[in-house]
Amino acid sequence: MGFKRVLLKLSGEALMGEQGYGIDPEIVQSIASDVAACVAGGTQLAIVVGGGNIFRGLKGSAAGMDRATADYVGMLATVMNAITLQDGLERAGVPTRVQSAISMQEVAEPYIRRKAIRHMEKGRVVIFAAGTGNPFFTTDTTAALRAAEIGADVVFKATKVDGVYNKDPNKHADAVRFESLSFLEVLSSELEVMDGTAIALCKDNSIPIVVFDLFGPGNIGRAVAGDPIGTRIHP
Repeated sequence: MGFKRVLLKLSGEALMGEQGYGIDPEIVQSIASDVAACVAGGTQLAIVVGGGNIFRGLKGSAAGMDRATADYVGMLATVMNAITLQDGLERAGVPTRVQSAISMQEVAEPYIRRKAIRHMEKGRVVIFAAGTGNPFFTTDTTAALRAAEIGADVVFKATKVDGVYNKDPNKHADAVRFESLSFLEVLSSELEVMDGTAIALCKDNSIPIVVFDLFGPGNIGRAVAGDPIGTRIHP
């Protein structure tokens, strides 16, 4: 069972690889080649990208910045990532459009739902940048919101780990990975998959979430094909 229209959520941290800051070109090209194979197979694909590799609003706020201001800076960081990702995808032969929730017409289209859907129907990848355009919302929430708006079959959260664990696998050798969870289990156990608003949005709209390791070769394609990979969160 494959998925026809998917929303892929990429964290900013995933783009920086082992560098500690910024964007690793090799990771961008690896993502681009995986996405190109999926689009060639007829999958309609949209991407929401975070900005934590450049600036994280919560950290700025903790350092004394006004929270709304810090979040706006974080949104601008996602636009930088989106344009970089667009370049990588187009070099891999995938026509791509960036749509920004904050108006910046010289570098990106404004977010228009119907236009985004039309791009996808024509085989273009759409990258949604600048979050929801509002402070106090994460890019996880953006992913859930855009997925509902465009009628996506699933949200893929591609991360540095191969699924959802009962505790941090990097700190605990006895951490156990879940193959499948319900939305209620995620919310009641406060598992750190996505923030509560994003989980609730997907729950209300019956959009499953698949959490998997971004760095396994071909993993995006496997997820699109519906192969058992990572952790599936479902109604």
